[in-house]
Amino acid sequence: MKISYIKSIHDNTSFKFFKNIGMDGIELQDLENVDKVLENLIKDDYKTFFITNEVAGYSQDLFKKYYNSKDINIIIAKTKN
Repeated sequence: MKISYIKSIHDNTSFKFFKNIGMDGIELQDLENVDKVLENLIKDDYKTFFITNEVAGYSQDLFKKYYNSKDINIIIAKTKN
């Protein structure tokens, strides 16, 4: 099972621990691309995602397709300010 995090490239505080231990992560320049990124990661066998609430707000598919999925785990984390 692969795990990833998704956050804004401008968010310098969220998921620092995950980044420091070498976890795969995506830092989005354009938050509108979150659904495409999720789709591509799922195709690459990623099953668990940590996503900041800022990024989650840009997703159309997050709740419609994935949130209640038994195969995909999505954890929405509060963005640190």
